[in-house]
Parts: sequence; structure tokens; C-alpha cells
Amino acid sequence: MKIITQNLKNGSTELTNIPCPSPNTGKFCCGPQKTLISAGTERMLVEFGKANLLEKALQQPDKVKMVLSKLRTDGLQATVETVLNKLDAPPH
Repeated sequence: MKIITQNLKNGSTELTNIPCPSPNTGKFCCGPQKTLISAGTERMLVEFGKANLLEKALQQPDKVKMVLSKLRTDGLQATVETVLNKLDAPPH
């Protein structure tokens, strides 16, 4: 099965092969034969990925508030690790 992955750190887009999920007992798995890509959404994610950290912060002021709150409660190291891990995770 192929999926499109996007890296939120640098905006790169890749077509990746992944194994098809195995159905549980008593269930079956049916996958799509065709799918669509929303050019507007994908372009927005690519542009976000190519932005530097300051530009990312300016694009998402609500996330900045969350980061500042986490910084106050969890400290610098935990906050930086969480932000970097979030940028490494594929977008939902």
C-alpha cells in the first residue's frame, strides 16, 4: 500500500510503501482503489514545513500559547522535546 507522507520540519513530500493492515479475527479489510489529494491542503502543509520556527509560530498563534503554557509547567527541555517530536510526526 502506498501513502503520501509530509515532513513538517522541512516540507518534503514522499510516496512511501507500507504494509497493508491485517484484519482482526472476524473482520475484513478493504482498501480504497483510488484516492484524491487536496492540492490546497497539501500546499499549505508543504509551505508550513518549509517555514522556519518563527514563521511557524506566526502561522499558529494558538499553538504558541500552548507551548508557553507547557514551558511554564514542564520546563524547557521537556517542551523542546515535545515540539520537535510533534514536528517529526506525520500530520493528521
